[in-house]
Amino acid sequence: MPDGLTALQEIGIHLDPRYAIPFEGIRFLGDGREVGARFGSGSGLGIRRTTLHEQLLERATQEGVSMRWGVSVDHITPQTAQIGTQEVRYRWLACADGQNSRLRKQAGLDSVRTLGRRYGFRRHYQIAPWSNSVEVHWGDCGQLYITPTASNEICVAFITAVPNLRLHQGLRDFPEVERRLRGCVPKTREQGAITSTMKVRAVHNGRIALLGEASGSVDAVTGEGLSTAFRQAKAFVNGVKYGDLNRYEADHRRIMRRPRAMARLLLMMDRNLGIRRRVLRALSSDPGLFARLLDIHTGMLSPAEFGLHGALSLGWGLVTA
Repeated sequence: MPDGLTALQEIGIHLDPRYAIPFEGIRFLGDGREVGARFGSGSGLGIRRTTLHEQLLERATQEGVSMRWGVSVDHITPQTAQIGTQEVRYRWLACADGQNSRLRKQAGLDSVRTLGRRYGFRRHYQIAPWSNSVEVHWGDCGQLYITPTASNEICVAFITAVPNLRLHQGLRDFPEVERRLRGCVPKTREQGAITSTMKVRAVHNGRIALLGEASGSVDAVTGEGLSTAFRQAKAFVNGVKYGDLNRYEADHRRIMRRPRAMARLLLMMDRNLGIRRRVLRALSSDPGLFARLLDIHTGMLSPAEFGLHGALSLGWGLVTA
């Protein structure tokens, strides 16, 4: 998303556009309704996760970061970390080992509250993107995301609360997309992961900090997972710069506030058919309202700037939809 690209640039990383494709906005489709808006802050970028990792790794190597592949961090204390067979003393330790972080527990930060869990699946298909936006298709079984990742490739992702449902089965709930993909060559196998909304009571202890999903997460419906991690990285660096991870703790709470609020709203649409239909009807009748909400989602517009008028417009739209 545009805010994620900005966060990357602020820590000195400029993604190579030759290995990605821009998209201009977001489209919601569902229940016979459709509404879309362009970003007010430039374009987003569709990129394979493996390609993103390669570019991040290249930049880190240029900065002199030493990588230790094939070894694990097995034990940490307030001053040392056991990396394979070597005990390493550290000044600052960033733990970014995912939702099921082992280091979080060792750091005494494992007071975690999981607020919701869903299941996500994705696959790439060899077909030219038919839209210059990311499409979010809403159905009774979940959401289907269509993201361009190259001039001749798209990523199809499916998120659902139904444990035994897979992408190829979920496609049946989206006949228009299923028709477009009929006969297309899959370029990757179907892969899955659990997506959850998780809150951690504290994200630092002394000179140890949690980053990324180790520090809490929001449901993938927001599309904000990477963006929040990049902003957290900058906030952690600032905390180290000033020698105060309390600063990072406060910045982390601020960074997560907006994605968590948006996740609550979007998941309400997922769980309640009546609310989803009303929201889609209201937004499709007032595309300008959808554009302003998208600006809030990407940090271009604050809720205060959205203001009373925007809230009343949305409320009236829901009442009359």
